[in-house]
Amino acid sequence: MQTNLSYILLFCSIFFIEIGFSQDITSKKKTVVKAVKKDTIAIQKKDSVFKTKKDSLALKKTDTVSIDSVKPKETIEDIIVHVAKDYTIQNARNKTVTLYNEANITYTDIDLKAGIIIVDYKKNTLFAKGIVDSTGYVQRPIFKQGNQESEQDSIIYNFKSKRALIYGLKTKQGEMFTYGEKTKRVNDSTIYVRKIRFTTSEKENPDYYIATNKAKLVPGKKIIVGSSNLVLADVPTPIFLPFAYFPLSETSVSGFLIPAFDTGSTDRGIGFQNGGYYFAISDYIDLTVLGDAWSNGSWGMRISSNYKKRYRFNGNFSFNFENIINGIRGFDDFSKANNFNVRWTHNQDAKASPNSRFTASVNLGSSRFFRESLNQFNVSQTQTNTFNSSINYSKTFVGTPFNMNLTATHQQNTNTGSITMTLPSLTVNMNRIFPFAGKGGVQKTPIQKMGFNYTLQGQYLINTTDEEFLTSKMFETARAGMKHNTGTSTNIKAFKYFTLSPNVNYEEVWQFDYIQKKYDATQNVVVTDTLRGFKSYREYNAGVSLSTNIYGTFNFKKGRLKAIRHTFRPSISYSYRPDFKDKHLRQVQQSADATDILNYTIFDQGIYGSPSSGVSNSIGITLNNVLEAKVAPKDPDSDAEDEKITILNNLNFTSSYNIAADSLRWSPVSFSAGTRLFKDKLAINLSGSLDPYQVNSNGVRINKFNPNIFRLTNASLTANYSISSSDFKKDKNGDKKQNNRDPNNVQDVIGADINPTDQFGQRNNNSNEDRNKEAKLYKADIPWSINLAYSTNYANNGVDPGRIGIHSIVFNGNIELSPKWKMGYSSGYDIKDGGFTFSRFNFTRDLDSWQFNFNWVPFGTNSSYTFFIGVKSSVLADLKWDKNKPPDRRLF
Repeated sequence: MQTNLSYILLFCSIFFIEIGFSQDITSKKKTVVKAVKKDTIAIQKKDSVFKTKKDSLALKKTDTVSIDSVKPKETIEDIIVHVAKDYTIQNARNKTVTLYNEANITYTDIDLKAGIIIVDYKKNTLFAKGIVDSTGYVQRPIFKQGNQESEQDSIIYNFKSKRALIYGLKTKQGEMFTYGEKTKRVNDSTIYVRKIRFTTSEKENPDYYIATNKAKLVPGKKIIVGSSNLVLADVPTPIFLPFAYFPLSETSVSGFLIPAFDTGSTDRGIGFQNGGYYFAISDYIDLTVLGDAWSNGSWGMRISSNYKKRYRFNGNFSFNFENIINGIRGFDDFSKANNFNVRWTHNQDAKASPNSRFTASVNLGSSRFFRESLNQFNVSQTQTNTFNSSINYSKTFVGTPFNMNLTATHQQNTNTGSITMTLPSLTVNMNRIFPFAGKGGVQKTPIQKMGFNYTLQGQYLINTTDEEFLTSKMFETARAGMKHNTGTSTNIKAFKYFTLSPNVNYEEVWQFDYIQKKYDATQNVVVTDTLRGFKSYREYNAGVSLSTNIYGTFNFKKGRLKAIRHTFRPSISYSYRPDFKDKHLRQVQQSADATDILNYTIFDQGIYGSPSSGVSNSIGITLNNVLEAKVAPKDPDSDAEDEKITILNNLNFTSSYNIAADSLRWSPVSFSAGTRLFKDKLAINLSGSLDPYQVNSNGVRINKFNPNIFRLTNASLTANYSISSSDFKKDKNGDKKQNNRDPNNVQDVIGADINPTDQFGQRNNNSNEDRNKEAKLYKADIPWSINLAYSTNYANNGVDPGRIGIHSIVFNGNIELSPKWKMGYSSGYDIKDGGFTFSRFNFTRDLDSWQFNFNWVPFGTNSSYTFFIGVKSSVLADLKWDKNKPPDRRLF
């Protein structure tokens, strides 16, 4: 508001100068001299606006500056255009210019519109107001500059005193609308407003507003108001503030964050959550510090920061810590735990460096953090079983075939507490090169097609537990090593329809630690010592493969189905690898019996394992199948092309036969199949393994075939289906609308994350279209969506009867009961054990400028609810009321 007002006053000054300068210079001098002798703003006494002598618009009589002694300063930068629909009157005697009906004055990017505009350069004033017609008071003065706009009932401005009176002001700054009955500008830094209202409602009659009798504005700095009252639907509420302070800035401003109070936990007593302070450090980075506290001594804190450098990078960082106390100190049931969680996300803009990139996605901490967390923000994370982190730097060396990738990774199982980290993992890769290619890179002969590649891998691997994490013990069992791989291959066209691809590969492993075993006769155990030092081994192998594509088409003369095409891709390969383990074998006595010998190698616990054992002289077989159909359009007279439908995405079988093995030469047959049906809405995937050999009573494979040829050892089936009401609607062309949801997308299957507290009352999946929805009283659509995910697996060890491990269905979706009412749900059912999985429901009501949200977890260990109602806009985000019942936590 203060910005618009300043622009209005500056514009009025410039317009007055333009009008004044357009008059005769001699006349202008006389007018100004007369103004020295007599107050130029004095008018007839019967004018009630200027009746009192204390009018702040009046000029001081001591002002004796003459236009003869001071030359006017040229401030006009562009042409001023003024027009009016009915008439424009320039009164040379009274020194006035009057614009009537749709009066409009434009100057550079400034635009002033009003019903009537009167410029009196004799009295140094500008007056703008609306006009009254049969519809009421219309054409109120509207001032625009750039994206700023203000509306008022009328405005009076004095050019010499620089003071102004504005009646019925309405303006918008950011998301805030400001209404004032009377505005008085004293100087550039002080503006007073009477009977002012603040609101973020865009309605002509606001849903709510904060009303105060008087306010002081310091443009660009602050607004200070007196006693304020919250008014809802023009009904005053008993909510008052003795005073209020609103900082004004186009940038972020630091300030306190109002907490939500928790009175629903009997174990922890009363407390508050998510209270703290927001630090607006700069335009590039901020910092939020939040805290929780309860009367039993439990507390928590969260530090988060967002940063962004345009065209360079952006990211966010958060650190959560909770001190959880259960029970009373001194009693048996007393327990205490300290849990933490760290998250960091960093993304580099693609424009920052085209040849290098740095990214980070970190999520690590205590395995029980989310399950024991006291804060409602973390309820949805209780189902997380793993934490994964990755920090990656990649670089391409321009002009060379080399590129580098440096990665630090972290995997943490929250069920077992085991942690695996690579600090770091280095990969140097050489893209495939063709040193024997012809001029211009021509590759026609097998020699010219011969390509070479090279890969270097290095790792520093740490395996630890949740208890030893971030202690010196985690490095005691760390392992390090490097591996070099290189190879060459080419392809030859054979028998016209076949492709023959020979290949040779070489591998060298460097390890910087190794083991030694010795027998401890006193303890009757084998002791393993890990020693530091450089050790290495090498391997190589050679092979050749033969592949082709076979197509079969089945044509149909009747019906819409025109043809079915079967694509069959068989491949047979041969590979040979010598036994590299035998020469590295060592022996150690493992019991009191001297003949009880244990064979091992010094590389057995190495990061890349020990050398390959036994001679591999194997033949591999791979069969791949694809089924596709061609369907004619429904209307035979249309010009539409035939539709291509995939019936079977893949049906693959893979196995191998080891010629060098003395038994169990056939490996299990692996199979996989997948298809997408109903216009890609249903995705089905099947995989498993078939073993041709029997097992003994201990479940060990023996060299004896099954009587039924194959034994199903394991199988898994998943099916994902996504459907919504929009699938049954037709667009303007009469075609059904297509839904863009992917049934294989986990986010669409198990449901998006719901913010339980929802401080701003907005769901992550809200679109801009929702803001313009209008409620209908009848014939209203009820949009809905549902996503289903079914999964099951089967395992058979050959001894015990086969059993089903997982057999469940997960579902989620949304129902839009009205354009303003929405309900979301996410749940599942365990068919095997007969029970519902983690379930949650979300109810939202769009109250235009307000938002209502209710989240509910009805049962289970995470049973809880949160209630929220508050203003949508972030400007008044603290104008809210929320209530929650957190889940009861128990330490294990």
